[in-house]
Amino acid sequence: MSLSVAIQMDPIETVDIHADSTFRLALEAGARGHRLFYYQVPDLVWDDGRVKASGWPLTVRSEEGNHFTLGARETRDLVNVDVVLLRQDPPFDMGYITNTHILERIHPRTLVVNDPFWVRNSPEKIMVLDFRDLMPATMVARSLEALRDFRDTHGDIILKPLYGNGGAGIFKLGHADTNLNALHELFTGINREPLMAQKFMPEVEQGDKRIILIDGEPVGAINRVPAKGETRSNMHVGGRPEKIGLDDRDREICTRIGPMLRERGLIFVGIDVIGGLMTEINVTSPTGIQELERFDGTNVAGLIWDAIERRRAG
Repeated sequence: MSLSVAIQMDPIETVDIHADSTFRLALEAGARGHRLFYYQVPDLVWDDGRVKASGWPLTVRSEEGNHFTLGARETRDLVNVDVVLLRQDPPFDMGYITNTHILERIHPRTLVVNDPFWVRNSPEKIMVLDFRDLMPATMVARSLEALRDFRDTHGDIILKPLYGNGGAGIFKLGHADTNLNALHELFTGINREPLMAQKFMPEVEQGDKRIILIDGEPVGAINRVPAKGETRSNMHVGGRPEKIGLDDRDREICTRIGPMLRERGLIFVGIDVIGGLMTEINVTSPTGIQELERFDGTNVAGLIWDAIERRRAG
């Protein structure tokens, strides 16, 4: 099966070819004979009922400093491609939401991965709220008084933007920390969104487990260990990936959420688990497949394409 695949992503010249999950998916697609077309987020257009994108035919290779070749720039009607990979990084803002509305106009005739309706309705820190018994004590609030009460109840907390990514803007606040007012003032001065507060879990020092699920089934995990002096384990901020397996609690969590992910067309998902509790369900642009492939020797990108091809054939 040779597919026409459009990839909506951030600039390809800036990717780390040894870590970027989108690049790995493009490599695997090329190895399978799929034809790649690459465009950037501002080049997606709704034009009088047609969803179009201006971009380039793309060839990728695993060569540092020479990892891609672009053909001549052209505009394509995306209803005429088989698959669109929705892979630009968050933040999950109104621009991201608008793109999902546009792509929803062609899905599922053109298979968009992940399903844009459910990407829009499943932001990382919101969908997890459906599984309260699997997650740490959590509050979503803009009210400073409510956030103070939450910290009074739970002691040390993590405070983070509701729609952030990559570990940006995440703070640990001890029960006696005097910075809550200032941080609340900073966040609320930037936007009108609520904040998320979670009870701090000291187990994060041993790592934050990223579990990869494909079409609702877990295929493995990596452990992201915070750098010295950090509470954030995200690899964007210096977290160190380590090999780790799935335990019974991980499988319990995946068994609970898997059917929902499969039903919603969320083919490639990464969940975060600390101390046996799930903190996020990442559906917008999950990462971690290259690290998992190196640790486990599993062709994770191949498994993702197997799932995409099955969906497309069905």
